Amino acid sequence: MNSFGTKLRVSIFGESHGEMIGVVLDGVPAGMPLAEGDFLPDLARRRSGARGTTTRHEQDTPRIVAGLHDGHTTGAPLAIVFTNSDTRSGDYASLVDHPRPSHADFVAGRKFGGMNDPRGGGHFSGRLTLTLVAAGVVARRMLEGIEITSRIMSIGGCSDQAEFERIVEAAMAEGDSVGGVIECCAAGVPVGLGEPFFDSVESLASHLLFSIPAVRGVEFGNGFAAAALRGSQNNDLILDPSGRTATNNAGGVVGGITNGNPLVVRVAVKPTPSISRPQQTLNLQSGKPEPLVIRGRHDACIALRAPVVVESALAIALAQLIPTDGKI
Repeated sequence: MNSFGTKLRVSIFGESHGEMIGVVLDGVPAGMPLAEGDFLPDLARRRSGARGTTTRHEQDTPRIVAGLHDGHTTGAPLAIVFTNSDTRSGDYASLVDHPRPSHADFVAGRKFGGMNDPRGGGHFSGRLTLTLVAAGVVARRMLEGIEITSRIMSIGGCSDQAEFERIVEAAMAEGDSVGGVIECCAAGVPVGLGEPFFDSVESLASHLLFSIPAVRGVEFGNGFAAAALRGSQNNDLILDPSGRTATNNAGGVVGGITNGNPLVVRVAVKPTPSISRPQQTLNLQSGKPEPLVIRGRHDACIALRAPVVVESALAIALAQLIPTDGKI
């Protein structure tokens, strides 16, 4: 399904090369000040144009078409749409019979009987993350006192920020791509958010984070590194009644419930599967692997534009857990 959440229900629609894409948010409190200009700073952080990103230039201008009156939310579903204009659909014509490796082309064709929109990846495209960012802007307004930030920790396996540009350039020169790791931190999260087991903070956040195209791994706090530690090394010693701990190896969550420390999560973003170097992959017409050279405009490193998307997904997840009366 294309909807998530109960307290704040987020539904997305559209395809990469369709007329428009959009998001509907049900559960937005009435009376919240909001304007289309409020979305622009975060949307700009996701926009392409920098070296290593796609040359597709969309205006990404938000248009609020429902749920707003006199500059305030009405309590009715809030709907935001974006027009697609800079499309080159012909670049994708051959992919119906010659699907890209590690992309959704093959599985989407099988699942939907060939009726899916293949242009630009259709509904599977990273273009749809624009709607998550828009939803994240609204979700942040609902998280009073919580500040969410992110940073790129590594690109192509290298954590030296000074090397990021060189690594991306080297991949581009070879018609290839690279992945990266993004760390996201939510500060000011109160003690007590989340429910044990199925609605744990990690469960809800991971659900959203794995919905971002190209995300292949999610970890909280020490994550997988904790498996190599002893309990005496990994335990977070509680220092005061606020729940503050000497370390934050748990990433701000124990028992699926926030403990008052910063919520820290990292995501692994895979290399862009659409690369320009020739690849041997299945041709559905011949039934045999044949050379494929992918046309179109694609990011050499998706991680460069992903931090704001990760922040938005985490904000949407936390918005599910904030009590309407503000009390924990």
